[in-house]
Amino acid sequence: MGPTSVLSKLVLKGHGDAMLDLFPQAQPVQGLIGGVLIGLAGAIMLLGVGRIAGVSGLAARALGLSSSPPWPTAALFIAGLPLGALLVAGLTDGIPARFPQSNAILIVAGLVTGLGTRMGSGCTSGHGVCGVSRLSRRSIVATVSFMASGMVTVALVNAFGGGW
Repeated sequence: MGPTSVLSKLVLKGHGDAMLDLFPQAQPVQGLIGGVLIGLAGAIMLLGVGRIAGVSGLAARALGLSSSPPWPTAALFIAGLPLGALLVAGLTDGIPARFPQSNAILIVAGLVTGLGTRMGSGCTSGHGVCGVSRLSRRSIVATVSFMASGMVTVALVNAFGGGW
């Protein structure tokens, strides 16, 4: 048993076997570490720059589609996302991921997600991480909507045999 498995069992204290049986691909320790890093990035952005670390808003600013926060801050934050993923991939065995075979599905999903973030005035990072932690009523409603929509979408896609 590797160190990650031991840590997973310690984190889940007695519920580890049952929980990991239900979700065999679960990586609770990595999820915990990732969550702490996301929260830390949000806190640094808010305390250091006075801005919410909403990725959709930062991406819009980096692409020149909005006027705040300052462009260098937005561009550096957005550039750090793939650079951080490359760093993790280089330091570990990588994270297995599966995507649909069709690029068209990915493009449509990206466009729908982008439209939703504009309609909802933010994305899961802005509302779910930063807004909920500030107890913003609007962000709590948005996050519940994101989660419910995601659950319904997964259920429908799987019901029609479209899961990958």
